[in-house]
Amino acid sequence: MLRKIAILSTLMLLTVSIQAGEYPKREMRAIWIATVANIDWPSKPGLSVDMQQDEMTGLFDLAKEYNLNTVIFQVRPATDAFFPSDLEPWSQWLTGEQGKAPDPFYDPLQFAIDECRKRGLELHLWLNPYRAVVDTAMASISDDHPVNKHPEWFVTYGKARYFNPGLPETRNHVATVVADVLKRYDVDALHFDDYFYPYRIAGEEFPDQEAFEKYPRGFAADEKDDWRRENVDMIIKQLHDTIEAVRPTVAFGISPFGVWRNQSDDPRGSATRAGQTNYDDLYANILRWQKEGWIDYITPQIYWHIGKEVADYAVIADWWSKNALGCRLYVGQAFYRIDRDSNDREWRSSRQIIKQIKLNRTYPNIDGSMFFSAKSLRNNPRRLKEKLLRRPFRYEALAPVNPRVEQITPGVPQNPVIELDNDSVRMSWEPGRNNEVFVIYKFKYGKAASNENAENIFAVTGENELTVEVTRETNPRKYYFVISALSPTNIESVVEYFKDISLSLPQ
Repeated sequence: MLRKIAILSTLMLLTVSIQAGEYPKREMRAIWIATVANIDWPSKPGLSVDMQQDEMTGLFDLAKEYNLNTVIFQVRPATDAFFPSDLEPWSQWLTGEQGKAPDPFYDPLQFAIDECRKRGLELHLWLNPYRAVVDTAMASISDDHPVNKHPEWFVTYGKARYFNPGLPETRNHVATVVADVLKRYDVDALHFDDYFYPYRIAGEEFPDQEAFEKYPRGFAADEKDDWRRENVDMIIKQLHDTIEAVRPTVAFGISPFGVWRNQSDDPRGSATRAGQTNYDDLYANILRWQKEGWIDYITPQIYWHIGKEVADYAVIADWWSKNALGCRLYVGQAFYRIDRDSNDREWRSSRQIIKQIKLNRTYPNIDGSMFFSAKSLRNNPRRLKEKLLRRPFRYEALAPVNPRVEQITPGVPQNPVIELDNDSVRMSWEPGRNNEVFVIYKFKYGKAASNENAENIFAVTGENELTVEVTRETNPRKYYFVISALSPTNIESVVEYFKDISLSLPQ
């Protein structure tokens, strides 16, 4: 008898372990919302405020429908702003004219924060550090843009204008922007993409020789590449220190190009043959930032398929897992590549993304995914949504805790009340004390409440009440509910029970 009980217990533990691997309760599931050139939002410049807000909340609702938990909102695509700023002008991609505020006035960033919180979504603030003008021939540039107020800070490379990374004024200005926005807005993370030094243009040298001669910092003429890398190191370190001083609970994340270095150039690199790399071409020494603790999460953009000859997704994901260096690691993945007419047959269905997510879960240091980009949620290429919800994203997941930031302790939801109102169940509660998000769990009567498994998550919300229609899946005669609170740093409280209303229902 004891042997049977032991075998049964082992099988139950194995089942829970397999389920936790297949449906993790903690997993980053993020979507990038790109504003540059109106890639994702708004769909075009100059829309009415109502249309802008409807489009944005539509994207947030879609994120919830896909069982995602995080939004990465681009608010500074080209030294401009999607929020009121005394430092940089309103973005041309919002109103059609750089420097022109929305009319009637509203703050898109605060609107996004409020709407994400209602839905229980994290919001990461996405800024580009160096890009100032995307296209000098076509851009709307206001008189108060920094390129006009401080032209000596900038250089032209190709058709674009960039801050000169070799100047201390560049680092100081970007840090000032970051400090300003973090003082005014309650966001969960600050996020930079892969545009540090720009991608190389064949036959054209980046024009920073004058800055090198003015601020050589002991580097010789043949060490200019190392000097450039140190320029980027210095801004990353300064931004880390700025975030820590202003809002230490905010995570600092970087989403670099997928390949750090090729193994042919460095034995520490990956078995790839990428044409450009972070270290050698973008002058981004990512591994140092991770090792030094200057960044809190890393999201390499691995936008290639499993088995690609020169850049195999599986090889690169494995390499980053082995080189996480204490950072949370989320993989950047390419919703946008899914296309029935793609030249690459691996992307003619959405199965490639499903395979990648499953593969990610086999690597010990990969904690989830960030997907590019939000318009794919609208397009639902090759029934991506249905395939995600059928298997890997069948249940909601909570975003991971980042151990590198200062943690916030959650309050406990008070006085949870559940009531039957005709054909609906209404749950309400009093909030905690720290802008918590709330997690509702559902259990069958006779089954002990446990908040360990994703399958038990019924809803995640930032509201203080939830009303659901009575169905077979919510029948209060069969199910009971408990609630917990998540702090802004994703620490979860103990659970509180809603009262048992089944006893008061007519028999």
